[in-house]
Amino acid sequence: MCGIFGYTGHKEAQKLVIQGLKRLEYRGYDSSGLAVQDGFQALLVEKTSGKIKNLEALLHRRPLKGRTAIGHTRWATHGVPSRENAHPHLDNGGEIAVVHNGIIENHFDLKETLKAEGAVFRSETDTEVIVHLLAKYYKGNLENALRRSLKDLKGTYAIAAICSKEPGKLVGARRDSPLVVGLGKKENFLASDVSAIVEHTDRVMFLENGEMAVVTKDSARVVDGAGRPVGRKAVKVDWDITQAKKGGYPHFMLKEIFEQPGILTAVLRERLHGAKIRFDELKIAPRAFRKVKRIVIIACGTAYHAGLTAKYVLEELTDIPVWVDTSSEFRYRNPKLGKGTLVIAVSQSGETADTLAGLREAKAKGALTLSVCNVLGSSLSREAQGVLYTHAGPEIAVASTKAYTAQLAVLYLLAFYLAGLFNSLPQKKRKELLREFSRVPFLMQKTLDQYREDEKEWAEKARDFNARYHAQLEKYFSTDPEKRKRSPNGFFLYLGRNINYPNALEGALKLKEISYIPAEGYPAGEMKHGPIALIDENPWVICLAPQSRTYDKMISNIQEIKARGGIVIPIVSEGDSEIHKLQPFYLIRVPKVRELFSPFLTVLPLQLIAYCVAREFGEDIDQPRNLAKSVTVE
Repeated sequence: MCGIFGYTGHKEAQKLVIQGLKRLEYRGYDSSGLAVQDGFQALLVEKTSGKIKNLEALLHRRPLKGRTAIGHTRWATHGVPSRENAHPHLDNGGEIAVVHNGIIENHFDLKETLKAEGAVFRSETDTEVIVHLLAKYYKGNLENALRRSLKDLKGTYAIAAICSKEPGKLVGARRDSPLVVGLGKKENFLASDVSAIVEHTDRVMFLENGEMAVVTKDSARVVDGAGRPVGRKAVKVDWDITQAKKGGYPHFMLKEIFEQPGILTAVLRERLHGAKIRFDELKIAPRAFRKVKRIVIIACGTAYHAGLTAKYVLEELTDIPVWVDTSSEFRYRNPKLGKGTLVIAVSQSGETADTLAGLREAKAKGALTLSVCNVLGSSLSREAQGVLYTHAGPEIAVASTKAYTAQLAVLYLLAFYLAGLFNSLPQKKRKELLREFSRVPFLMQKTLDQYREDEKEWAEKARDFNARYHAQLEKYFSTDPEKRKRSPNGFFLYLGRNINYPNALEGALKLKEISYIPAEGYPAGEMKHGPIALIDENPWVICLAPQSRTYDKMISNIQEIKARGGIVIPIVSEGDSEIHKLQPFYLIRVPKVRELFSPFLTVLPLQLIAYCVAREFGEDIDQPRNLAKSVTVE
């Protein structure tokens, strides 16, 4: 994996492919490359490790002229990041080029067979077996060669290929990894992500598993594994390309943090009409929901934390028992599902491999399935029996922020919708809560405005942490045994209770993702069962302590931490006076709101803490190391 972009048309391809690859940078990558048909039955290839700017520097010295090309950003799964392992890969004759996302599980066996037949391998990647298979089966038609090659492959893939003997043609195929065709005027596109295409066209065709695409500048057709046309119709993608630009912010992550009040406003405006909730795209009839006896939510990463929060909301509003599982664990045990179970699969991209596999497992066991995702036409949205789109727009920073808020918003509305179907909430109470919900975007904006006022103070605290952190490291690596007596505890501990416990997990994840500092999220009630052993003057403890039914218990936690010299940063409700008396290191206030809606507010300072620390440390905030935006392999 990670990103594919192909072009054929009337324009110079190099510039367009580089543009497309830049749109895919947010997915994460460690190398990049492209192959161009030069119009004289030859393929020109350039690739390199590192950022796309490295590739651009090479192309500035030696431009690749041609009007058909494929490009790739790679995130290493087989073989280290290097020029040799970067895509595209060529066959021995230099006539066929391939880029690929996914994992070829039987590549060792295929490689041995192909080597015995004379193929020379130049990389450590699993992808290279594909191009040698294409060369083996090529008899003048690249589409047929790819179709035959797919029969030999086991694993997951999105493949794009070109051949010097067939100018102006792209061929592609997918299995469990996304691939989309973009339809332009006298030009067409092939990409792994619709965000790379939308600045050129809003008309796309999504490939399903087992399908292939054959693309020229004048036509694009989708066929099944036997070569039969599937009659795929183009759909219109309603994404605003300006959302994929920084708009004056130093980083996409900060921009997306500040977009969250607007996103929640848009979700509520679209879905909430007085006390009536509309899910126009849902496709699941109310009578099917009324048969639900339990709910299982599956997700990964940040989406998993949204699912955990939704558990509290669903159980409070509907009385339906809810289980939440990480997709990667759910699919490998034997979940008891069947009729009466609603499985909700949550994913920003709609292409998360483990979540897709979990959804398929749920369908096979007879459960009712619903997907919550951001990307129109994604695999998850197509395979589930029902879908709810979050409409957060393109999220470019790898660390998710606005997608989290959008997922929460849709899951909250789903809880209110089900409460209405089950009559589990008095109408008066339901209307009252929905009125309060409609005020939450205003309170979120107020929280962010307060950050703007206090921004210098936040930066100062981040510098303080930086100084302490590196002082601890210096102490640890000292040759003086007394100084080295204890290892450095320069880490963050996030504590929350009840509905804010998932946000403690999310805050810790955000910090780890972009600053690479160890951080743990814990239920505050579990502090005595292990984490308290780590408390001394070194760890920084973020305590989520808004007004709630567990407020007094959070005060006790803070007192215990202070008694052991810990550095405490509580997040409290405006007007709080009790925690202020405890003299914490820094006090962050958010507007008062009902506990049910507090996660929308408390998550904002957590995102900003991660951002400020990573900025102070000089890290690559939008593209942290080793992470991919869309994890399409297991």
